[in-house]
Amino acid sequence: MLRSGSRLRRGLVEAASLILVVALLIWSLTPVYNMLLIALDPDEGDIEFEGILWPPNPSLHSFHAVVTQGYWLVEDFWRQLANSSFIGLMTMFLTVLIGSLASFALGRMRVSGSWLLANAPLVTYAVPASFLVIPFVRLMASYGLSNSLWAIVAANVTFATPYAILILRQYARLIPIELDEAARIDGASSGQVYQRVYVPLMAPALAAVGTFALLLAWNEYLYQYVLLSSTRNMTVAVAIAQFFNSDEAPWNYMMATAIIYSVPPIVIFYALRRYLAAGLTRGALKG
Repeated sequence: MLRSGSRLRRGLVEAASLILVVALLIWSLTPVYNMLLIALDPDEGDIEFEGILWPPNPSLHSFHAVVTQGYWLVEDFWRQLANSSFIGLMTMFLTVLIGSLASFALGRMRVSGSWLLANAPLVTYAVPASFLVIPFVRLMASYGLSNSLWAIVAANVTFATPYAILILRQYARLIPIELDEAARIDGASSGQVYQRVYVPLMAPALAAVGTFALLLAWNEYLYQYVLLSSTRNMTVAVAIAQFFNSDEAPWNYMMATAIIYSVPPIVIFYALRRYLAAGLTRGALKG
């Protein structure tokens, strides 16, 4: 009797979990489906407002127009995508580099006051990012970085690094400090310990932090809009917003641009998923 009651409860829990997962999946994918629906509509994307679930004559014309830069609002698409890629990859690289060096110094070299140094930068998250736009504009102007992609990289790294240090310090606690001490006994310097011991063992956490930084930079719009003033340095995120400012902006072109723009971070995420999975597994085993 007890076994049957336990099985019934387990079955109900599994069924409820499945229903919840399906509901969340539908909720998450519905906007993406709407984007695809509009992008495949050959008539400027008006189908989404007509309640039709699938275009009667789906077409890849909007994707072709974006890729070939065949419309005036996407005539610089590849340059803009290159700018976005530069900002995203440099933000990713610098966040991983600065975060790993800082977490190594604070967590493995026993620096006095390391707790305060590691947590003080988190105060930046207490201030809305929009409040810091004007100070950033003045700061970048004083350093001669007005209308520069490096200004966006600097802003993104500023916001991504505190979280990166926090995550890397927590993950580093899973790595025995005895490994560092053994390497030092063998004559390794601090730089060699960082390069040959710390970084290889921290690869899963570094992949997670890098992915976070990339997505932060890829989805950021406000700082790009304010700090970049020339068409040459414009990013795809800013270019997509221009569709809303035009009276002749086909919705299908805008959605096609957005879908293509979302592909690079997805590719990078799946390229790093092996390291992310290893990090989750390691954390579960240590727990």
